[in-house]
Amino acid sequence: MTLNENIKRLRLAKNLSQVDLAKALGVTKQSVSNWENNNIQPSIDMLIRLSVFFSVSTDVMLGQEQRKYIEITGLTDSQLAHVTAVINDILGTGD
Repeated sequence: MTLNENIKRLRLAKNLSQVDLAKALGVTKQSVSNWENNNIQPSIDMLIRLSVFFSVSTDVMLGQEQRKYIEITGLTDSQLAHVTAVINDILGTGD
């Protein structure tokens, strides 16, 4: 997938409108529309902000990598263990 497709896919996965995403990033709706329609590319700084907002790497945003990440900073060891158990349960891998 390309950057414009990933922006749209990730926005829709969060159930956000273009207006919602624009407000969250401090840009206009037109900017988001232009990114998604591949009329313009976001700046490098905005690419980083998009990746942080969507909790994915810039490589994922650019379509270079398919791995996805979950921000776990600030979780206690107990909370992290719980999140890991839930993920393992979903994947059917167990502990």
